[in-house]
Amino acid sequence: MWATDQGAVMAAEELLALAGAGGTALVGAVAQDAWGLAKTGFVRLLGRGDRAREDAVTQQLERTRGAVETAGADGDRVRAQHEALWAGRLEDLLIEQPAAAAELETLVRQVAASAGVRSAGHVVQHVTASGNARQAVLGHGSQVNTFGTAEQRADG
Repeated sequence: MWATDQGAVMAAEELLALAGAGGTALVGAVAQDAWGLAKTGFVRLLGRGDRAREDAVTQQLERTRGAVETAGADGDRVRAQHEALWAGRLEDLLIEQPAAAAELETLVRQVAASAGVRSAGHVVQHVTASGNARQAVLGHGSQVNTFGTAEQRADG
């Protein structure tokens, strides 16, 4: 549990979900009109007022944009990689500065609204498996699942 600047307490799962939503919103805005808003907001959020850090974040965001725009047939994989990369960065930020959660929530809503994305809101999934069970759970986006070894899949 972490305290935010409003005195609210967020569970680690909520912070992780928020970081994931941030990564998804950021990468999702790359090819849309929402890119300018997303870029400015994430530079401000991650730069925390430090000009050198803001410049570094700007360069990283532009690399992400370039990779996503030129991905071609690998687009889903590249988007997923960059979503995970930015979610990790945002997770680190939220662990170090839990008070940034409110700012990130606002930014995610603004980017989603600008991109015309509709969301069901905050969703929490609890999944349990036992024995030899395998499962794949997806809340949003694209997912590729491969179960077993290559030999097992070939045998069929």
